[in-house]
Amino acid sequence: MKLSEHFSLQEMTKSQTAVRMGIDNAPDDEQLQCLTDLCRNVLDHVRSEFGPLTPSSGFRSPALCEAIGSKPTSQHAKGEAADFEVMGVDNMELATWIAHNLVFDQLILEYYKEDEPNSGWVHCSYTADGNRNEVLKFDGKTYTRGVL
Repeated sequence: MKLSEHFSLQEMTKSQTAVRMGIDNAPDDEQLQCLTDLCRNVLDHVRSEFGPLTPSSGFRSPALCEAIGSKPTSQHAKGEAADFEVMGVDNMELATWIAHNLVFDQLILEYYKEDEPNSGWVHCSYTADGNRNEVLKFDGKTYTRGVL
C-alpha cells in the first residue's frame, strides 16, 4: 500500500524487533492517517530534495515501543514520527534544511557529533492538529532547544 508518492506502508512499519518478538506492528486507521500525513508533509519533501532516505524507525505500535524501552505514547506509536538518514548527507545539513523549509511538530538531531557528519540520525514528527516547529538536539543525555 502506498502512503504517499515516495513511501509505502511496508517501508514505514518495518521492524526487525517486531518480527523477532512476534509483535503486531500494523497501524489502525487513525495511526495510518497520521503516518500518511507525515509522509506527504515531511518525508516526501526530504526525499525529493536529497534522494533516497532510509527510515530506521517509522510507525511503532505501543507494544513495540514498550519492547524497545520507548513510551507507548510516543509520536512513533501515533504514526506521527520517523527517524531517518540520507546516505552521504551530513545529518546536520539534513536537519537544518528541514528546519528552514518544512512545517513539522518536532525536529530532533539525535546523537550527532560535529566531527562525524554521518553520526546520529534525524527524528521528525508532524501532526494534523497543529505543529510546534520545535527544534532540538539530543546528545544521549541532554536535550538542547533551538540549536542545530
